[in-house]
Amino acid sequence: MKRNHRLEALLSLLILLGFLGIVCLSRLMDARHRDDLPASSEEQLFLQGATAKRLSLAFNGLAADWYWMRSLQYVGGKVVKYQDTHPEQAQLDDLGALDLRLLPSLLRVATTLDPQFMAPYEYAAMILPTFSRAEAISLLGYGIEQNPSAWRLYQHLGYIYWQSHDYSKASETYGAGAKLPGAPRWMAEMSARTAAEGGSRQAAREMYQHLLEESNDDQVKQLLERRLMQVDSFDERDRIRRALGNYAARFGRCAGSWREVAAQLQTLQLHLDPVTSAPLDPSGAPYVLSKNGCDVDVDLHSRVPYR
Repeated sequence: MKRNHRLEALLSLLILLGFLGIVCLSRLMDARHRDDLPASSEEQLFLQGATAKRLSLAFNGLAADWYWMRSLQYVGGKVVKYQDTHPEQAQLDDLGALDLRLLPSLLRVATTLDPQFMAPYEYAAMILPTFSRAEAISLLGYGIEQNPSAWRLYQHLGYIYWQSHDYSKASETYGAGAKLPGAPRWMAEMSARTAAEGGSRQAAREMYQHLLEESNDDQVKQLLERRLMQVDSFDERDRIRRALGNYAARFGRCAGSWREVAAQLQTLQLHLDPVTSAPLDPSGAPYVLSKNGCDVDVDLHSRVPYR
């Protein structure tokens, strides 16, 4: 009995050491491969999906988790580096500025190792379209092929098409996902709405809200919350512009300060700063007058995406 327990413990230790060896070897080969590249050469991932799957033996799930964490660390490192070199930019609204050329390969390896791992697909739908819509569509297509009954993948793919203004394809994708077992009723409703309204703000608001409710990733949730604030801000700025336009028509000049239009802004159900009377955006930051008081804009330090 003791001998069997020792043998099992030894085998378990060997398996663990083998997996750790795979991880260390992967990192070593990736690092050496990058060192051998010219400074101007693109980043590359030495271990691609098929190779990583063979080397991970029966530990595909663990290896997929490792590549998934590496994906998050890769993006996080890029964000920190960008903010260090661009301290004047409070918010990074376009991840395409990060040069995330290695991310598609990292996500591809993670999903090849474990095709049923949903988190990388969701992350791909949110991040990859900022710099490679084709990669995002390809990865979500692979996910649907491997998980044909997963309606959430249709939701993410539909979002990618909607974001690229291909409303017909978005409606078709949502409609296909709505037919799957367990798909919520709103999938069919989104199919109809995207077909009828395309890129309307209400359609965008519902799109982001459903994605937010289904997401389990904190970083993705933060992105979606900011997009919801952006949609609300678009509506608020339209109301503010009407107030500024009415003021200009009445007095023959644009407003010199927010106090001059504060009374009208209060009637528009806007929250105003108690000191400056500036209307506050959904993140709580004050809007700023632009074009010599004839227009309104988002403050550069606001959490509301600028575009």
